[in-house]
Order: sequence, then C-alpha cells, then structure tokens
Amino acid sequence: MNLPQPTLTDADLTLENRVATLTMNRHDVRNALTGTALVDDIVAVADWINHCDDVSVLLITGAGSAFSAGGNVKDMANRGGDFAGDVAEVSARYRQGIQRIPLALQDVEVPIIAAVNGPAIGAGFDLANMADMRLASSKAKFGETFLNLGIIPGDGGAWFMQRLIGYQRAFELTLSGRIIDAEEAKAYGIVLDVFEPQALMQEAQALAARIAAQPPKATRLTKRLMKMAQRTELKDFLDLCAVFQGMCHNEPEHLEAVNTMLEKMSK
Repeated sequence: MNLPQPTLTDADLTLENRVATLTMNRHDVRNALTGTALVDDIVAVADWINHCDDVSVLLITGAGSAFSAGGNVKDMANRGGDFAGDVAEVSARYRQGIQRIPLALQDVEVPIIAAVNGPAIGAGFDLANMADMRLASSKAKFGETFLNLGIIPGDGGAWFMQRLIGYQRAFELTLSGRIIDAEEAKAYGIVLDVFEPQALMQEAQALAARIAAQPPKATRLTKRLMKMAQRTELKDFLDLCAVFQGMCHNEPEHLEAVNTMLEKMSK
C-alpha cells in the first residue's frame, strides 16, 4: 500500500532509492520541537512510512546549524505556548503534543538513522535517541539539559537513553545536565561515528543506501524482531522468529536474493 507524501509545514521530505529523508526546517528557532509544526510533521511522516512500501529507511536531520534545540525556552519563560496553564492543561498538552513523537517513531517499521548535524539539546537529544542509529557531525553537541531548567525529560528521554547506554551513564548525563561533544558521545555509544560537517550527509546517505538495498519486507520484519527482543522472553521470541522466517521463505524477494547470491558465487 502506498499513500501520497504528506504535506509538511516546517520540514522537508524527499524519497530517493527507498530512502526517505526528513529535514527539520525551522533553523530560525534552531529546529525547536515546541512552538513549531515539527511534532505534526514528524508524526505525519512516521504514519506515511508505515503505509508506503517504497520506503526502506528513514533519515532524519536538521537544516541550519542545529539538529534540534528541543523545547522553546522563551515560551517556558513566558509560561506560554505548550507550557501555559495549570498542571492538567500542561499534562494534556504534553500528551497531545510532543509525546506523540516517541510513540510514532517507536512504531516506525523501517530503520531510522539520525544525522545529527549540530547541537541536539533537551528534547532534540531525545529525538536523536529515538532513532535506531546516530551519526554525528564534529560540530554536534548533546545535552539532557531538562534539570538545568527545573523540569524533567517529559518526552520520554529517560526511557530511551538508559536503554541506549545503560542506567548509570544515562543517570549521570540526565542529573548533571552537562553538554558533551560528538567524540564523547561516540565513546559512550550514543553515536556510531563522527564526521566532518561536509561529509555527514554523504556518510549517512551511504549507510541508508546500504540498508535500503536489502530485501524490503525482510528488513521491516527484522526491525520488528529487534524491537520485540527487548521485551519478549526467549522461548516466545523464538516462536515469533519461526513464524517470521516462514513468511520470509514464502516471499519472492527471498528467492531473488538467493539467486543473486548464487550468481555471485559462480563467478
């Protein structure tokens, strides 16, 4: 099933060779996720991908100097925008607003790569951590800075980061609120690799292209398995693997891949 590409307000979307590239395009506010339409744009793209068989990889990056500054601090200071109102109002706005991003990205059926081109701060850091893999520019910086502002990571960051780098390191970064550079992020396992700014997108696109060249239905099933392995007992997981494997063996793409491999081996 294929749906037409969604109409976006504050982001750009391209699709080439099975790689969908979502570029957050509010560099005037450093791609802040609140006070812009980026939440709606990200959620719309996530839903579109799950209904578009032409997509095998989602690549997320930011336009301008920042990946994402997270929340709009000026709105926080003014108690306006997403941060206005009493406890019930703010809570509802979080659930109906920024918390839609982790739920949507967690359900994306294809691999997600974040190309972190610049600072990823607060909710912007959390957004990067919602991807399956992260590549960073040498100009990128990362900070779980919520506590510096007297708030908690309300978008799910505390859930994602400790699964990525372990409880102790995630705890230290969250409670200290300190900002780390790309090389330290690599040492912690937050990013796979660091590149000079001019090479970042080329490297991210190359990684995306490698994955997109794999059989598409098996790729989606493999991501589902990787996610389910985190929350499933081994015996139940193996039962699921058996069913998914039966599905793969009955797909034309499996026979095509086997024949391609045999041709390479005969040369």
